[in-house]
Amino acid sequence: MAISKVFATSLVLFLLVLHLVEANQTLSSNKATTNTIDCAAACTARCRLSSRQRLCHRACGTCCARCNCVPPGTSGNEDVCPCYATMTTQGGRHKCP
Repeated sequence: MAISKVFATSLVLFLLVLHLVEANQTLSSNKATTNTIDCAAACTARCRLSSRQRLCHRACGTCCARCNCVPPGTSGNEDVCPCYATMTTQGGRHKCP
């Protein structure tokens, strides 16, 4: 009887470890396939009509790096990327162009 309890406990532990290894491999593969956008190209398109392009690129680059998203077009369309739209400066103004 004691041997069967040891066997059952060992089997449960083995299955738990196996499950954890498979979960870790799945997470690792998901991280490798996460899509990241080209922030430089996206911000160039977003800031192309700005009168202060260097400032626009700097702010857009920061927002893109944090959100991994830049709304299409040169202005507006912020509903497409909520993270981008909600970032503010210390003064409470919109950070992202």
